[in-house]
Amino acid sequence: MDSVTALQEQLVAIRRHLHRYPELSGEEWETTRYIREQLEAAEIRILPAAGLATGIIAEIGHSGPVIALRADIDALPVQEQTDLPYASTIAGKMHACGHDFHSAALLGAAYLLKKKEDILPGRVRLIFQPAEEKAKGARQIIDNRGLEDVQVIYGLHNKPDLPVGTIGIKDGPLMAAADGFRIRIHGQSTHAAVPEAGIDPIVVSAHIITALQSIISRNISAQESAVVSVTRLHSGHTWNVIPEQAELEGTIRTFDESVRREVLERFSRIIEHIAAAYGAKADIQMLAGPPPVHNDKEWTEAARRSARQLGLNVIVPTVSPASEDFSFYQQQVAGVFLFVGTSGPQEWHHPAFDVDEEALGHTAALLAETAQSAMQQWHETASTAIPAK
Repeated sequence: MDSVTALQEQLVAIRRHLHRYPELSGEEWETTRYIREQLEAAEIRILPAAGLATGIIAEIGHSGPVIALRADIDALPVQEQTDLPYASTIAGKMHACGHDFHSAALLGAAYLLKKKEDILPGRVRLIFQPAEEKAKGARQIIDNRGLEDVQVIYGLHNKPDLPVGTIGIKDGPLMAAADGFRIRIHGQSTHAAVPEAGIDPIVVSAHIITALQSIISRNISAQESAVVSVTRLHSGHTWNVIPEQAELEGTIRTFDESVRREVLERFSRIIEHIAAAYGAKADIQMLAGPPPVHNDKEWTEAARRSARQLGLNVIVPTVSPASEDFSFYQQQVAGVFLFVGTSGPQEWHHPAFDVDEEALGHTAALLAETAQSAMQQWHETASTAIPAK
């Protein structure tokens, strides 16, 4: 059996083990233990990270630039609806976003890089990150010095709508910032037959919902993308009473930090002024999520070059309105996030989600090759830099 086939079978086994035993964000204790066992068996050194309850930071190589590779390890509170022989054994929990695939691919990259450890022109930081689904894990890694000395960090996500063998690579914006909101409108209750005696929070809410749509159509350039969605409105308990309060919830998605600031500013002003115009009061609670994923142009080329060298089909992907806490890393160092085609039957978070495991081998190879290409690019840049006088 050749080494490529052996690696593919090994990664399939790893992915299926992880798939059987999913753990939610912040609870990835057995997942962490299992990944640690795989790394230790391959004699890959684990870095100290006492502040991490779950997740692992490891490293391969001896000296030179540090290139980080990241995979997320948490699952979702979803009841699996597949007939897979390795389906989740834990009720109400499932790897419905493919983080088991990501973890297996990063382990595969680690195995490939370990074989070249003595000749690597740098070090590769392996980050198995917890709690991506709650957008908390990246900051935990950062707080535990996971990005110390890192020149660039690479991450990826499976993409069910892309065929196996296709890699989505682009510089600039790729995934959206995801901010949530909760608005409470305080009116004045009264009998439904005498509305003039109160302040109707439902009417106020209706005007706010309509006005919020003008942010995108009248304040944001047609060259930019943004979404404001009110997804829940709750008010009242009976048919003949105008209630005291109304509560709205929803999400704001943007792809650029300046657009994000503009949308959030207009959002608050619209709500406060409309409420005041009707004599009501509005309490706004913003639930800040990850910023936009924005790929560094220079380091994106290293990934594109590696994908082509491996014979993969490289495309410029459509930006995704989903969010990713990988963007927190990009606030600290240069970063590049990729989409890997997995020919899935359903989109992320669906109870029948799955990936085509044929993508595992070349995904591992892509991560390993990209890390080496980035090292080489760093050395080339360093050698041509003009020394300071």
